[in-house]
Amino acid sequence: MQRSIWKLEAGRELTQTRDELAAEEPLEIRVNGQAVSVTMRTPGEGDDRATHDAELAAGFLLTEGVIERPNDIDRIEPCGRTQADLNVLNVFLAPGCAFDPASLTRHVFASSSCGLCGKATIDAIHQQFPPVYAEAPVTANVLLGLPDTLRAEQATFARTGGLHAAALFDRAGKLLVAREDIGRHNAVDKVIGHALRAGWTPDDHVLLVSGRASFEIMQKALAARVPVVAAVSAPSSLAADFAADSGQTLVGFLRAGRMNVYAGVQRLTTETVSHAKAQRRKEDASE
Repeated sequence: MQRSIWKLEAGRELTQTRDELAAEEPLEIRVNGQAVSVTMRTPGEGDDRATHDAELAAGFLLTEGVIERPNDIDRIEPCGRTQADLNVLNVFLAPGCAFDPASLTRHVFASSSCGLCGKATIDAIHQQFPPVYAEAPVTANVLLGLPDTLRAEQATFARTGGLHAAALFDRAGKLLVAREDIGRHNAVDKVIGHALRAGWTPDDHVLLVSGRASFEIMQKALAARVPVVAAVSAPSSLAADFAADSGQTLVGFLRAGRMNVYAGVQRLTTETVSHAKAQRRKEDASE
């Protein structure tokens, strides 16, 4: 979305130019015709719009405990053909799939900036998903290469600088799916929803987020059974505590050849850990 702006650069006159901004629109998610959430999100472009919205809705319903498997969804469709109708998505559950609106841990309204906004209480947020026990070993070299791979997939971020991204990789570092959104938690829901709709469980994979790792991102990863979560920025203290309690590996500050491991270091082999520490000492000595 382009907008006329004024730009000021050091030593130069104030000039008028045009800039591209990340699109932000509300999406109302309905289950069997009943509204359950309104969230601000970045719609996909062109033919990707319907696909990405369906992924977001599917991932949201999985991580909120409404559904458990792909067959729980009968179909997902917009309410109509107008622009406003495209922002209202109906998820119809399969016959026999019970839906109790009171079981949702999220109020109807949520914001794009923080998925926790609208949550009733901390107790409601911390759903009872069991810990992950998968060994899922991964090497430091693989992890260190993931941010560059994700950045290459962030086409809208490259134009706007205003979007978050999330991606699922296999343990060899192969990119399986990447999605962008103005809301970090929305991007996570999209990649989880993609896996759900494709019929595979990311229980042997790595989730990478472009910003910080929050409590909710760790919760969503646990719901999807993702054992390793990495972020290019910092995790919160609650995210680190949650990861430790949930058997997850949490990596932060994954950038510029460095990383911090806040929980689940056992998934990195002793050789890998030793190599990473030696590399860090070498870099520190050269500074």
